[in-house]
Amino acid sequence: MRATIKRLPSIVWKGIEPNLRYFLSSRQPLVWLLANIIGLCVGVAAILFRLAIGLFQLPWLGTMSERVATAAAATPWYVILLAPAFGGLIVGIILQRFMSGDRPLAVADVIEARVLGGRRLTFRQGMWTTLVHSVSLGFGASAGREGPVVHLGAVLSESFCRLMRITGVPEKTLIACGVASAVSASFNAPIAGVLFAHEVILGHYAMSAFVPIVIASVVGGIVSRLYFGEVAAFTVPEYAINSYLEVPAFALLGLTCAAVAIIFQFALMGTEYTARSVKMPLWLRPVLGGLMVGAIGVFFPDILGVGYDTTDKALQGSLAISTLFALLFAKTAATAITLASRLGGGIFSPSLYLGAMTGGAFGLIAASVFPDIASGNGVYAIIGMGAVAAAVLGAPISTTVIVFELTGGYALTLALLFTVSIAVGITFAVHGRSWFHWQLETRGLFVSEGPHRYLIGTVRVRDFLEPLPPEKREEAEPFDPGGGEPYLRPADTLEAALRTFDSSGASTVPVVSPDDATKVIGHVSQIRALRYFNRALIRQSEEEHR
Repeated sequence: MRATIKRLPSIVWKGIEPNLRYFLSSRQPLVWLLANIIGLCVGVAAILFRLAIGLFQLPWLGTMSERVATAAAATPWYVILLAPAFGGLIVGIILQRFMSGDRPLAVADVIEARVLGGRRLTFRQGMWTTLVHSVSLGFGASAGREGPVVHLGAVLSESFCRLMRITGVPEKTLIACGVASAVSASFNAPIAGVLFAHEVILGHYAMSAFVPIVIASVVGGIVSRLYFGEVAAFTVPEYAINSYLEVPAFALLGLTCAAVAIIFQFALMGTEYTARSVKMPLWLRPVLGGLMVGAIGVFFPDILGVGYDTTDKALQGSLAISTLFALLFAKTAATAITLASRLGGGIFSPSLYLGAMTGGAFGLIAASVFPDIASGNGVYAIIGMGAVAAAVLGAPISTTVIVFELTGGYALTLALLFTVSIAVGITFAVHGRSWFHWQLETRGLFVSEGPHRYLIGTVRVRDFLEPLPPEKREEAEPFDPGGGEPYLRPADTLEAALRTFDSSGASTVPVVSPDDATKVIGHVSQIRALRYFNRALIRQSEEEHR
C-alpha cells in the first residue's frame, strides 16, 4: 500500500504528461491568446464594415440606417434605378484592375482556405473584397452583409497566422475563430457564432478548437454590444404556439420552405451559368447587374440592400399576402442577378428574407383556413426564416440558434426545430449539398463527400515526391515524354498519380520538371503515395476528434 502511495505522483504524471505535451506542441496557449486578439480585431472590423456600407448609402438615400426600404420610398425612381449601376461601375473597376480573380470572395472561399491551409486568404485581396462588398451593399445590391464579414474575419485570422508562422491544425482553428467572431459581431449572436464556425467552416466539433472559438466569439460579441447595444436584430412581439394541433401545419411549412430553398438555389445556379456563357468585359457585368437590380427596385424597393427592415415587417405580421408573394419572387430574382453579375454580398440575409416572406404568407393562409387553431402569421414567419436559411446554408443547428438570438423567440423551439429538419432533409434530397459546397464543387473541391474525396484532389505529387539529388539529375539521360512510358509532373494530383499507377501497372513512375519534360527530377512509388494518403486521412481524423 505504501509503495503504491509513493508511486501515485508518478502514475498521475504519466497520465497527464501526454495531454500536456499535446497541449503545448499544438501551440494551444498561443492559440488561446490570439483568439482574444482576433475576436477584438474582427469585432471592430465588423463595426467598420457596417459603417462603410452606410457611408456609401448616404449620398443617394440620405441615411446610414439599415432601413433601406423606408428611405427608398422617399427617393426619386431614377435614383433607385441608377444607384446600383453606379455602384456596379465602381465594383467593375476594382475587379478589373485590382483583384486577381473575377469575383469578390465570400464564405465558400473560407471553407476552401480551411481545406487548403489558408491559401487565397491574402490580406490585400481581402481588403479589396471587403471594399467591393461594402460598395455593392451600400449602393443597394440585393444581398447580405454576413458572408462578407465572415470572409473578412477569416482574412484577419490568416494574417495573424502568417505573422506568427502558424500552420496546420492551429491555423484552421484560428480561421474558425475569425469566423465565429464575425458572426457573433454581425448578428449579436455569440452562441450561433461558435456553432457556425464548427458546423460550416471546420465541418466537425473538436474539443481543442472549442475553447479558442468560444473566446473569439464572446470577445466579438462584447465589442458589438458595446457599440450597438444589447438588442436583437429584429423587433418581434411575444409569440407562442396556440395549439399542438398545428404540428401538421409546421410539417407542411417545412415542405414549403424546402421548395423555396430549392428554387432559390436553382435560381442562383441558373443565373451563374447564364452569366458565365455571356461574353462581355468584366467591368461591365456589375454595371448591367446593378441596372437590373435597380429596375426591380423601382417597383419593389424592399428588395434593395440587406432587407432587414422588410424582414422585420414580415415578423410583425404587417405585410399583406400579395406583398409577401411579390417580394418572394422579386427578392429571389434580384439576389440571383446580384451575385451572378459579380456584385458583392452574401446569401444569409436573403435566405432569412425569403423564409420570412414564405412563413408570413403561409401563416396568413393557415389563419384563413383554421382561424381558431393557427398561430399568428408572425410565428410562421420566424419559423420559415430559420427553415429556408438552414436549407440553403446547410447549417441547421447554427441557423436555428441564430434565429433564436436574432429574434429572442425561444418559445418557438419545438416548432422551429421540426420545420427546419424537414426543410433541410428535403432540400438535401434534391440538391445533395449546401450552396457553399456547390460553389466549391464547381472548382473541383468536393468537401461534402468527405476528406478522402478532397484529399486526392488537393494533395500534389510534389508532396510525396522522392527527389533526385542534383548530381544525379545532371547524370540522368533525357526522358522521352512521347515514348509511351508513364510519367507525372509535380503539380499533378494524388488522384492523377493513382490513376497512372493503375492504368500503367507500374509501381514507380518518374516525375519530370514542370518546365522541361525531358528532365527527370525524381520518382514516386505507388506505396509511398498510398502511405501519404493514409497518413493524411489519419491526421484528419485526429483533428476532428481531439
